[in-house]
Amino acid sequence: MKVLVIPDIHLKPHMFRQAGSLMERGVAERAVCLMDLPDDWGQEYHISLYEETFDEAIIFAKKYPDTLWVYGNHDLCYLWDERESGYSAMAAPTVQRKLSELQRALPEGNEIRYIQKIDQVLFCHGGILDSFVRQNVPPSKYHDVDEVVRTINRLPREAMWHDSSPIWHRPQHWAGKLYKPRKLLQVVGHTPVEQIYREGNVISCDVFSTYMDGRAIGTEEYLVMDTETWEFFTI
Repeated sequence: MKVLVIPDIHLKPHMFRQAGSLMERGVAERAVCLMDLPDDWGQEYHISLYEETFDEAIIFAKKYPDTLWVYGNHDLCYLWDERESGYSAMAAPTVQRKLSELQRALPEGNEIRYIQKIDQVLFCHGGILDSFVRQNVPPSKYHDVDEVVRTINRLPREAMWHDSSPIWHRPQHWAGKLYKPRKLLQVVGHTPVEQIYREGNVISCDVFSTYMDGRAIGTEEYLVMDTETWEFFTI
């Protein structure tokens, strides 16, 4: 299946409009969004931008209902009342309300999750360490990838809000063993990179993030990949 990956948003509603244009062109059969919808440098009081970003996400979700969504740390911090860089106390009620609207806009059975799986490709915000799986999944289920994904997706805040979880891990910076690197490909955002690239069994694609002064860090391209062959291109 050809999949369009929408990386970290961070209050850039135009990304959903661009992604919609790409879907209309038929570049992919399905989309996956790595979220981090709220928060960006110096935007803590720009509430209308928070609203516009979520509204565009909801429009996209309704138009492309089979899109898969994975929580980012900036989404979950508002649901879990955690503080981190960029968190906006002013925008918190708006984010909580709009996240609920987005959740309700999705079809039954297509909830926002920590991890989404298509074929042998895992989509998550940060990355899935082998040690995290072994710590949180019974040994008898370790080799059942679908069961591993289901188990992790049910984990509570206490198991997820730390550096080694799939919403926080950064495989670009720490070379810990990932879960089943020969069998599975992981597609991740979270860590800003200059260009979309694959290293080992990880494709990194957070290329829309910016420096504090607003300059782009990456190429601002989208990843289109084949989940069966693992071939990909940028657009």
